[in-house]
Amino acid sequence: MATTRIAVAPELRRARLGVSLIFMTNGILLGNLAPRLPEIRDALELTYGGLGLAMAMWPIGSLGLGLAAGAVIRRFRSSRVAVAAMIICAFAMLLAGVADHVVVFGLALFMVGATDGFVDVAQNSHGLRVQRLYRRSINNAFHAMWSIGAVMGGLMGGVAAGLDIPVSWHFVGMTALVIALNVVSYPLLLKGPEPQETVERGEDEAGMPHSSRPRRIPARIWWILLALSMIAIAGAWAEDAAATWAASYLRDELSATATNAALGFVSLQGFQFVGRITGDRAIDRFGQRTVARAGGALVFVGMGLALAFPTVWGTIAGFGAAGIGIATLIPGAFHAADEMPGLKSGTGLTVVSWMLRLAFLASPPVVGAIADATSLRVGLMIMPIMGLIVVALAGVMEPRRLLRPDSAPSSPAAPSSPAAPSN
Repeated sequence: MATTRIAVAPELRRARLGVSLIFMTNGILLGNLAPRLPEIRDALELTYGGLGLAMAMWPIGSLGLGLAAGAVIRRFRSSRVAVAAMIICAFAMLLAGVADHVVVFGLALFMVGATDGFVDVAQNSHGLRVQRLYRRSINNAFHAMWSIGAVMGGLMGGVAAGLDIPVSWHFVGMTALVIALNVVSYPLLLKGPEPQETVERGEDEAGMPHSSRPRRIPARIWWILLALSMIAIAGAWAEDAAATWAASYLRDELSATATNAALGFVSLQGFQFVGRITGDRAIDRFGQRTVARAGGALVFVGMGLALAFPTVWGTIAGFGAAGIGIATLIPGAFHAADEMPGLKSGTGLTVVSWMLRLAFLASPPVVGAIADATSLRVGLMIMPIMGLIVVALAGVMEPRRLLRPDSAPSSPAAPSSPAAPSN
């Protein structure tokens, strides 16, 4: 039987575009950094382990100050927090690019992490708010825009490196672009504070609980949340391996040019974009469980073969296969956690989100230490291992994805809806 698609109000379409621009600029920042990391490491005279420790300052900043994101969003709205934090994050990344000492570089990355943590919560909060008003899944499309932004940034960084443009001048241009796009995005976002009925239940749409005492969570639910966290971590660690180490691996161990070395990260993000832009339909048809399991297998096979038979273009292809494989893992794990029965809305999302951020602390130092002791090729074995973990744990995800009946308003385009934005 044919389904009737409900008309979407123009203000919702504008809000979707605004959220997409914020996600995209968030990806542009990381994308521009990844291809220049080999040069930054050389300039600061760091070992792989030293770079890994410096990069760990990013998640430390996110964990250290990001806990305040929920309270700040409730006070100033997700739209304002997302845009303001994104602009501050761009300036912090500029400082990282011009740093002439590892301490300055580390402190700049700490501020990048802190502000990125605010952006992450706020942009997802506003994106979920828009999705609820749409009454259909659009969440993976937002994450796809992050991926396309990362591809844009990776290409910008790769071309700049190939043309020997100084990192400082390159990052000045990047900062100007990010600020301009965020200034454009703000008027497009939903007006008014976060939905009141969500606040009254004790949490906001960012999944950040209020200070009320949480109910006791059964052991079985904790196990499922842990498994979902590991699935999200697997996707994040594979993505971080490409962002932090792909350019160095291709340049240092496979003798790729500076521009070609950037293509490992670009390949992963480009194919991740393809996976995310098609992910909602794939999940609706086959279910999160099947898509996640197939994705884990693709990461294992793609990167396993690339590392077993190392060549420049084979490695770039392996990163691309991994990109498709991990495309829906983090959004899928977040969604499954947020839909956990028996939990207050937002509790599961909070648990998985913060376990994911905590795990980010370990990834760069672990791979860097392994690389110093052996080689980056061995350190990157973390990617196929993460793929196997996803295959093993994907059973905790739902075979089909359905929006909660109470998550959508009765009339998505009507201003009188309880979840509709107020002016």
